[in-house]
Amino acid sequence: MEYAKNILETIGNTPLVQLNTLVKDIDALVLAKYETFNPGNSVKDRMALKMIEDAEADGRLQPGGTIIEGTSGNTGMGLALVAIIKGYKLICVMADKQSKEKMDILRAVGAKVMVCPTNVEPDDPRSYYSVSKRLAEETPNSWYVNQYDNPSNAKAHYESTGPEIWKQTDGKITHFIVGVGTGGTISGAGKYLKEKNPNIKIWGIDTYGSVFKKYHETGIFDENEIYSYITEGIGEDILPKNVDFSVIDGFTKVTDKDAAVYTQKLAKEEGMFLGNSAGAAIKGLLQLNEHFTKDDVVVVLFHDHGSRYVGKMFNDDWMRERGFLDEEVYTADDLVKNHIEKPLVTVKTEELVSHAIERMRKFKISQIPVVDSDGFVGSVDESALFTAFLDDKNTGSTPIKDVMKDSFPIVNAKTSLDEISKLIKNGSSAVLVELENGKHHIITKYDVISHIK
Repeated sequence: MEYAKNILETIGNTPLVQLNTLVKDIDALVLAKYETFNPGNSVKDRMALKMIEDAEADGRLQPGGTIIEGTSGNTGMGLALVAIIKGYKLICVMADKQSKEKMDILRAVGAKVMVCPTNVEPDDPRSYYSVSKRLAEETPNSWYVNQYDNPSNAKAHYESTGPEIWKQTDGKITHFIVGVGTGGTISGAGKYLKEKNPNIKIWGIDTYGSVFKKYHETGIFDENEIYSYITEGIGEDILPKNVDFSVIDGFTKVTDKDAAVYTQKLAKEEGMFLGNSAGAAIKGLLQLNEHFTKDDVVVVLFHDHGSRYVGKMFNDDWMRERGFLDEEVYTADDLVKNHIEKPLVTVKTEELVSHAIERMRKFKISQIPVVDSDGFVGSVDESALFTAFLDDKNTGSTPIKDVMKDSFPIVNAKTSLDEISKLIKNGSSAVLVELENGKHHIITKYDVISHIK
């Protein structure tokens, strides 16, 4: 009979799967190292087991102890599986940008989860780095994993991931591409592959808001590059000891939007239901197209499973809120649909400037159509009122008709985006659209800008 004695024996030996549709314009053979086949559904199972075994071997982790780690979720899952089998308690400290699914999954396998703010400095006492260290100091019989600086992280991939890829490609691999977070995967697997063939190119996928790419190219740790980003599992605002820059040939950066969009594309066009970093990895690979030839064998590693992102990258409402969903916008009624339920704010010709100012303040708007008994007869906006104020500090008691400008152009609901853009470009601060029910609504510069792809 063939069977594993426990779940830990199923870690590793994940398959290589050929990519087809998304890489149709790439001449090389592109293969995905599909790490979701690990029992915890991510590449992190490998190093979680290795780090715990090494800590047991040298006495850092004692029987019945508590494992403490800051994690984006996947390392936590790997640690949880090992902790269950070996009888340890686990506390996972996570940043609040991580998906709810990741937190729920960790709790489901018995881990205690603590959530910390994302947008703080690494040395801030609230950061998940700082909280993890503090908990390790305060908790009796505990061990702080520290996957970022723990050498067993990279060693796990040197001993397993790298050799698997070399064997599966029969030594024909020419490029290895992987997202970089703690650095263990790229450094460990990359080192092994370089030892087998120094000509193999190792490429890291970075994200905007992270320091890796510039540091690799210049040696400068640029704090100006650090800002909050959405992409999960890759990029850092620190330099983990596990990132061996000497192994890496180069980095390419991928935007939050591209990472999210290509996460969906992998599912819909390749049948690969994967996590956010996989979207970044495949988009990064496409950005590196010029480096590949028809004789190359390119291996891209996909870290984790799409089930951890159902409420985010696989939720169209979430994608739409962040401007990540490429929806075609052709007409005026498309532009106003997000605020169609709000009333059109107007001001009458005989009302005072102070009334218009109060309305702008109340509704947080910058322009207002002016009406009289015959309909729309003019308009006022912030610039007109500012000019009037400069001319007369008592302008608040001036009738609107004395400061108003020409009326906003009126278009029908099916007017194209291009036509509306031209009207605004030619000097109008807004456009009025006559809807099919006979009512009017307003299209501002912001409405047009928010639909630019």
